[in-house]
Amino acid sequence: MPAPVTAVYQQLLATSGWELLAVVLAIAYLLLALRENSLCWYCALASTAIYTGLFWDVSLLMESALNVYYMAMAVYGWHQWRRSDSSRGELHRELHRGIAIHSWPLTHHILAWSLIVLLSVVSGFLLASNTSAALPYLDSFTTWGSVLTTWMVARKVLENWLYWIVIDGASIVLYLDRDLYLTSLLFSAYVIIVVFGYFSWRKRMARQLSMESSYVDV
Repeated sequence: MPAPVTAVYQQLLATSGWELLAVVLAIAYLLLALRENSLCWYCALASTAIYTGLFWDVSLLMESALNVYYMAMAVYGWHQWRRSDSSRGELHRELHRGIAIHSWPLTHHILAWSLIVLLSVVSGFLLASNTSAALPYLDSFTTWGSVLTTWMVARKVLENWLYWIVIDGASIVLYLDRDLYLTSLLFSAYVIIVVFGYFSWRKRMARQLSMESSYVDV
């Protein structure tokens, strides 16, 4: 077995039970979110609580703080999505209660990425100057990108899945540097799963628009 593969295998064997549990819960979150199932937020709350401690231990300070935010967003997302879940099966409620999948115009995306880059540069500089944080600029980018994109998930903005492709790809580099190999594999799987998530939500959005059109015609 090649030396790099052996090293990765040994690191995986040394993976803590907490990291393994966090990974399993994170995968469950994403698969449930893909199906618009509000149970995903329970998995998110538990997974991010574990990761808050794990990232702090390996000096990814922004990632640790991010997971505190994730916990708050799990509660917010659960509340928002539950309104939609409780209304399924009744057409007029599905159209007029809860949150429907929707798309942002280009101007929203330009503003969003401009804000992410600006905040990443500022916080990256502050971390590099005042703390021992590892990879402060990359850590900041994945953090601020995730802050916005998690809010997009809670609000069911279709393009959140495309944002995650970029953020998860950057996160892989970050976690490999900190020897979090299982988490790196998780985010590699994320990159694949979010592609399916995008097309699944786009199909659901088209169906919702079709239902809305039929409802208006009636």
